[in-house]
Amino acid sequence: MSNATWFLIIGAVLLFMALTAARIKSLPLSTAIVYLGVGVVLGPSFANLFHFNPVEHSALLEIITEVAVIVSLFAAGLKLAAPMGARIWWVPFRLATVSMVTTVGLTALVGVVLLDLPLGAAVLLGAILAPTDPVLATDVQIRDSGDDDRLRFALTGEAGLNDGTAFPMVMLGLGLLGIHEVGDHFSRWWLVDVLWASASGLGVGAALGAGTAWVTRRLVARGIYSEFTEDFLGLGLIALSYGLSILLLGYGFLAVFAAGIRVPPDGNAIRRDRRKAERTR
Repeated sequence: MSNATWFLIIGAVLLFMALTAARIKSLPLSTAIVYLGVGVVLGPSFANLFHFNPVEHSALLEIITEVAVIVSLFAAGLKLAAPMGARIWWVPFRLATVSMVTTVGLTALVGVVLLDLPLGAAVLLGAILAPTDPVLATDVQIRDSGDDDRLRFALTGEAGLNDGTAFPMVMLGLGLLGIHEVGDHFSRWWLVDVLWASASGLGVGAALGAGTAWVTRRLVARGIYSEFTEDFLGLGLIALSYGLSILLLGYGFLAVFAAGIRVPPDGNAIRRDRRKAERTR
């Protein structure tokens, strides 16, 4: 399929979703289902306008899905106004750790006993299936930074954390398969894949998010900040936190999520700072 056809399809789908967003929200289905339906109709099953082979295009597919997840994680973090040290975070933290490990363990048990999989493959299967998708779970997440529903907060926080907390289990599965180095008595796995990668990912994201918020507020106070740059600021922070975390052998998904939490939750905070600065001048 030519590039022109790709642009036509993508443009038409995005325009359709933008113009019918209000109508779709009133329906008992998510936007992900709509996109899935469009793909089925345009794909080989019906119109046969394009054929996407996930094996042949695995590199492109990896990039597309990775970008979709990190943008979704950053957006989820922006909705959570509570600092990560607050008590309200205990529930999503337990869901993303204790519940996650339990789910991985039970799935691995099923894989070994019923599917006759090697232990490493069974653990890897559990780590892949256990996390809830932050993209598909948007309908049950916090709606905005002013939403104080504790259940939605727990689901949003868990959806943001679990992609990062599942990575140690992925590394463990790969290690048991002999593909990844876990060290003697799993020492490298504990020190690098569990402790360092998780802590550095959260630390990098929190530091960059807080630093960006601080610089933004200083620019607002001096009257040299434009709200039209907010989208670029968000995209730049996503790329910077993800890239730096990966370079430091941290979990980029955790970094992006933490960066979203530490920046102002929406443009209102920036605009309030601007009005306050203008009144004091």
